[in-house]
Amino acid sequence: MTPKELRALCLSFNAVVEDFPFNPETSVFKVLGKMFALANLDARPLTVNLKCDPEDAIRLRSEHEGLIVPGWHMNKRHWNTVTVDGGLPDRLVRELVEDSYDLVVAGLPRAERLRLDRP
Repeated sequence: MTPKELRALCLSFNAVVEDFPFNPETSVFKVLGKMFALANLDARPLTVNLKCDPEDAIRLRSEHEGLIVPGWHMNKRHWNTVTVDGGLPDRLVRELVEDSYDLVVAGLPRAERLRLDRP
């Protein structure tokens, strides 16, 4: 997956904005003010931090050793750093980004979830 494809994927979900709260190089993708992905789109290898269910996070790390690791500078229980321009299938990367978005949306108040069409 290319940086352009990753950005387009993250922005394809309802109510997502790209922000740069940390520095001009780090894209932070938020849904209604809550972060679900962050990446330096110019870095090589290209990695993205994604929110993940804690049990799934452990399983994914063991199944994709070196490509999915505990979230860099994040809560290691709930975040993974995923190398997206390496050996992972694009389909899996898309699923992980969507799962991260869905986890963040699930934590929003019900009225906001309904507005996003994600009850």
